[in-house]
Amino acid sequence: MTQYRNIYKYHLKRGNKIIHTGITNDLERRESEHKQKYGDGVHICQVGRRTTKEAALEWESEQREEGKPTGT
Repeated sequence: MTQYRNIYKYHLKRGNKIIHTGITNDLERRESEHKQKYGDGVHICQVGRRTTKEAALEWESEQREEGKPTGT
């Protein structure tokens, strides 16, 4: 089975502060959703290159273990 690298890892920031860490397959849509919740003062910073869903989920879990704010 082919592993598609179609998932982005990202940090949502307000200024230089990370307020959320997550993964998505559509950065623009996700940023728009976050702006509805957090206001226009936030922006997404892509972390690394696109990756597989499995690798992205592992990264998200590592971020959580390091104490970074995540959605789950």
